[in-house]
Amino acid sequence: MAQQRVNPNRMELLRLKKRTILAKKGHKLLKEKRDGLMQEFLALIREVKQLRSDVDKELGQALHKFMMAGAVMDPQAVRMIENLKLYSVSAVSRDKNVMGVHIPEFDIKQEESDDMYPWWATSPELDSALVYFRKVLPRLMKLAAQEKAADLLAQEIETTRRRVNALEHVLIPQLQTTAKYIQMKLEEQGRTAIVTTMKVKQAIVD
Repeated sequence: MAQQRVNPNRMELLRLKKRTILAKKGHKLLKEKRDGLMQEFLALIREVKQLRSDVDKELGQALHKFMMAGAVMDPQAVRMIENLKLYSVSAVSRDKNVMGVHIPEFDIKQEESDDMYPWWATSPELDSALVYFRKVLPRLMKLAAQEKAADLLAQEIETTRRRVNALEHVLIPQLQTTAKYIQMKLEEQGRTAIVTTMKVKQAIVD
């Protein structure tokens, strides 16, 4: 492991030891964050998988009913329904903080408009299709938010993993190697000083 270029003295050794202690604490905290994010991510993925299955099923039912309605209804009645604004939809977004990651969440509100729904001109299949579409919309928005959350968590996990690896395999070993080098240099300087002192004393005695 390459060592840093430093002036081998006791002050530098003390500074390196302090940096090593801080780096190890940071490494421990980042590992805990990474593990916590992984738990959140895996739990979210399971929820997304189930929700997507439910949404796909409900959308399939709605589209099936809609296609059946188109087959049995008068085309003019279908066009009339298409031009109606039966509901207004509004969404309020907010952020949920998960271990430093801001996850989007949405509250969906659906309100009936003033347009009158012509029950007399529609088929039961179209009525059912509209009920399915209205029911699935909030779940569809929730699915979109959760999939975005999973993507954000995955990015944060990868960033945290790289930082953990950088500390564990690069910075901490580098600091330890440099500290060991300084320690050896100081011990070498100490031995040299002792030998020099002994030679001076011997020269004085002689």
